[in-house]
Amino acid sequence: MPLHPQAQVVVDLVNELGLMDPEGKEPRELREALRAATLPSSIDVATVEDLTIDGRDGSIPVRAYRPGRAELLPLVVYLHGGGWVIGDLETHDNICRMIADATPCAVLSVDYRLAPEHPFPAAVHDAIDATRWASDHADELGADPARLAVAGDSAGGNLAAVVALDARDSGGPPIAAQLLVYPATDNEFESPSMIENASGYFLEVPAIRWFHGHYLSRASDADDWRASPIRAASLAGLPPALVITAQYDPLRDQGRAYAERLAAEGTPAEVHDYDGMFHGFFGMNDLIEPAAVAFDDAVGFLRRTLAPEAVSS
Repeated sequence: MPLHPQAQVVVDLVNELGLMDPEGKEPRELREALRAATLPSSIDVATVEDLTIDGRDGSIPVRAYRPGRAELLPLVVYLHGGGWVIGDLETHDNICRMIADATPCAVLSVDYRLAPEHPFPAAVHDAIDATRWASDHADELGADPARLAVAGDSAGGNLAAVVALDARDSGGPPIAAQLLVYPATDNEFESPSMIENASGYFLEVPAIRWFHGHYLSRASDADDWRASPIRAASLAGLPPALVITAQYDPLRDQGRAYAERLAAEGTPAEVHDYDGMFHGFFGMNDLIEPAAVAFDDAVGFLRRTLAPEAVSS
């Protein structure tokens, strides 16, 4: 099937604006273009607060969201996408508000350091440190540290997967779920989806190479599981995962392969693939009907895995 008609309209507009065309551009230009194209969210959340927390390499800006509920809520640490080079608290403000409002839960959005100014593993350090801080300070966020999930899209999905692996190997913090939205799980360019969807669908293979080139300092970094989590020695003993993929996404097969390996090694995992969709569709509920379906699936997953009875069982 072709792109969903509503998705085609969005892709045509994005391609016209050149938001994901890095040819001849500096990272600063793409960051500014993405920020300029980001519309303010219409979703009201009771409390939205910008904070600065301490990480191993210095301060990390974060944004805390909390709906107006008296009880302790589940906590989602959200890591934005953008190829580790672009994206920030503003570009993903709407998705974080949507998750906080619909789940409902407290959300901590992390403004991790970006490449090339801060190459791998700077973003990894910030993602891990922010998650540890969130667990240690859950009471300040009005949240239950026993019901902590990591989530992210694209490069953020990569970081969320890495955080879950690190938490397993480092003795915590306890993570109850991982929501991985079209995650980058491997530094590869040979899978069928990389070839079939190389151009024309918002995220193109030359852009992916550009992002990887800015993020990784040396070729050997690609073999590090913190850059390519699917290359970790084991994917056993990890929290339940929902992996969302899109038919016309170069990263589609990476997401599928990660979910399949999680399941094969005993980690509860499901993959939801959305026909007619492209990389970047998640959260576009007002524009694309299947995006609303995908978002509802994500919220349902978070509600199930972060329910008190699910965590205590």
